[in-house]
Amino acid sequence: MPAALADVLSSIERLWPAAGAEAWDSVGLVTGDPRATVQRVLLTVDAVGETVDEALEWGADLIIAHHPLLLRGVTTVAEDRYKGSILARLIRADCALVAAHTNADVVERGTSAVLAQRIGLVDARPIVPSAGPGAAEGHGLGRVGRLAQPTTLGSLARQLAEVLPPTATGVRVAGGFDDPVETVAVCGGAGDSLLGDPAVRAADAYITADLRHHPASESREQSRLGGGPALLDVSHWASEWLWLDAAAAQLADAHPDLELRVSELRTDPWDFQVVQ
Repeated sequence: MPAALADVLSSIERLWPAAGAEAWDSVGLVTGDPRATVQRVLLTVDAVGETVDEALEWGADLIIAHHPLLLRGVTTVAEDRYKGSILARLIRADCALVAAHTNADVVERGTSAVLAQRIGLVDARPIVPSAGPGAAEGHGLGRVGRLAQPTTLGSLARQLAEVLPPTATGVRVAGGFDDPVETVAVCGGAGDSLLGDPAVRAADAYITADLRHHPASESREQSRLGGGPALLDVSHWASEWLWLDAAAAQLADAHPDLELRVSELRTDPWDFQVVQ
């Protein structure tokens, strides 16, 4: 039996409260009528042409995307522009779009928590706990914990490559292949803003995405002076894609009659890499 979009939105708010989003973020309903009904829901990291094609060909009534389509200022929704084209197609097809971004990062089963669980971290806790009125215990950015069995940096990198979906850039590592690793910090998505956090500095290794040259270089140089983590840089898309299965399971519990599909289309922007 179809569910009211308004009811699904209520479940989304309960699972990933908008109040948990960063101030700069844009989450929630992007397009769609809350009075409409929903039967089929596609979950994806990015609302791009290919994933919208997949949703509409399947007959989806709702797309839940991790990344907001309208995060930055938009002055036109003309259909010769990427975002305008996406919105026009969704509106014509009566397919709603919801963004669950940093509000889905900080929860107990959020992007970083799922990544931490998949690599076997135990006693994981947020790197930066959520603060302020109404902040829930255990919520926050990133996760840091310890491996049940200590390993080496090379073995951790190989494990990570097996856990994540394949991408052109794979797993880049800064550190010695045989260096011992027990405490690991993770942050799904772009995480170089956390490189200076004490919990990250105290870890043996830090897994995140989109590490830029200067922050990564400065972190490694500081490590030579006073300790710090080895770095494992992965695809932004891949680091967050793992969360989609957990999100679908939570929605299925709330709405057993919904048909849910996790998109397996790779929306990582890179197609191939030439290694010198």
